[in-house]
Amino acid sequence: MTHHFVFQPDAHRAMRIDEVDAIEVGPGCLRRDLPSNSGARVWIVEMEPGSQWPQVDRHDENGEEYYVISGEVIEGGRRYPAGTYVTFAPGSRHRPRTETGVRLFGINLTQ
Repeated sequence: MTHHFVFQPDAHRAMRIDEVDAIEVGPGCLRRDLPSNSGARVWIVEMEPGSQWPQVDRHDENGEEYYVISGEVIEGGRRYPAGTYVTFAPGSRHRPRTETGVRLFGINLTQ
């Protein structure tokens, strides 16, 4: 479930990422949906070593962006280590996997 919060100009919210409920989306793959402002879906994905996203991820109308926090993600034949920012255009699709394990911080625009 995606949560959208509208903040007052001087308001903010803080939380520890590891305290956000994790949703198992496939073997070795967890997603934590983070509260965000309207127009964006923000999440953390954690994949165990040797795991692959359970299905092809499609981005029909909006793209996707993620930042590799730790570990390494493999997209096709390319490897992206911690510190890499990866973007996907509208109409793209991908199925990430990892050999080492990975933690990603991602954003999908919803409008």
